[in-house]
Amino acid sequence: MKKFVLALGAISALVVAQANAQTVIADTDGNGVYSMEELVVSFPDLTAENFAAADTNADGSIDMEELAAAVEAGHIPA
Repeated sequence: MKKFVLALGAISALVVAQANAQTVIADTDGNGVYSMEELVVSFPDLTAENFAAADTNADGSIDMEELAAAVEAGHIPA
């Protein structure tokens, strides 16, 4: 029983560490895309130039596909 509790504790610690490593981005207005204001909360080093580079369709917002591509390309510091 003691080994089970220790193993469960170790697994829980790993899950919590992984959850904390992921950046949470809030879509505060609920429109399904992210504005500069919404992203800068999670990415304080985000510049207007980085946002513009990530906004590939130039609609003034970043959707999930643009966000993933921008993080991968280094336009948005992860």
